[in-house]
Amino acid sequence: MSVLVLGVESSCDETAVALVEDGVVLANAIRSQVERHRPFGGVVPDLAARMHAEAIGAVAAEAFARAARRPEEVELVAATRSPGLVNCLVVGLSWARAFAVARGLPFVAVDHLEAHVHACLLAAPGSPPDPDAVELPLVALLVSGGHTGVYAYGGPGRMRRLARTVDDAAGEAFDKVAALLGLPYPGGPEIENAAAAGDPTAFAFPRARPKGRPLDFSFSGLKTNVLYTTRGQNARRDAPLKEGISVADVAASFQEAVCDVLVGNAVRAALEEGVATLALCGGVARNARLREMASERGGEAGLEVLLCHPAYCTDNAAMVAALAEARVRAGLAPRPADLSLPASSRSEAS
Repeated sequence: MSVLVLGVESSCDETAVALVEDGVVLANAIRSQVERHRPFGGVVPDLAARMHAEAIGAVAAEAFARAARRPEEVELVAATRSPGLVNCLVVGLSWARAFAVARGLPFVAVDHLEAHVHACLLAAPGSPPDPDAVELPLVALLVSGGHTGVYAYGGPGRMRRLARTVDDAAGEAFDKVAALLGLPYPGGPEIENAAAAGDPTAFAFPRARPKGRPLDFSFSGLKTNVLYTTRGQNARRDAPLKEGISVADVAASFQEAVCDVLVGNAVRAALEEGVATLALCGGVARNARLREMASERGGEAGLEVLLCHPAYCTDNAAMVAALAEARVRAGLAPRPADLSLPASSRSEAS
């Protein structure tokens, strides 16, 4: 039986609304706030929340227009519940709940991180999913601006964290190193672009492994090493770059170090779990070098490597709607707790 699902995402600085039916993404409308936040070097929560409130109606209208569907056809509503910026989450949750209540529709609150992992199962926009394409359970490397971790995923409601960062998320490290190199926000694409002209072996940046936690990640020491390499020992962040330093070489060497640790730990986790598939998801999963390294090393380890479609790597509502539909089909009915805002994500707290 077909179910048309309306999904809403507003956890950070993308206002997104999507329509999904039987696992097919009919529309995935997104309005980014990057240009407004760029002058500040990062997301300003209050500004982001105001922009969500201003944009969400228009983004929803765009989604319905793209899908050639009407609000009256929606049968299930979903929104991101956590983790994220609380004042931003409230905007999307409130709008989606009001939409559901006004029409007497069931409402599902979705975990943001589980949605990112579930996004790996989605086919290209407009295409039907292949039920035999992916073998579950799998191990997923989730890498974004705010979250970095490795998860075992067996389907809706069955996600277990295997590793996490003990300090910065990988995407945050990209942003901070980009700032050190004088590159604009957001730093991920800027580092990748600069690295394309650089030598990834120019600098031997460290690959940190937290003591006693072999699968966890740490990027704070790497950031400090980049600072000292580019400006000198104990230098201030606003000190000028050392003469002769190649921004391209630093970017390439930094990117290589981050990708090396991410992929190495994820492959090890997948082998320890005994799964057949390693998945890559999250905003940083759009990085070409990370995708290449995951494919190469995963394949060498005998793993099937599942790369999230680029359309679903950064924050989007298609993953929210798709996970909500999958939860309902798996018999996981909406819960009273869906209407509340928790202090932390269920998957992060597990």
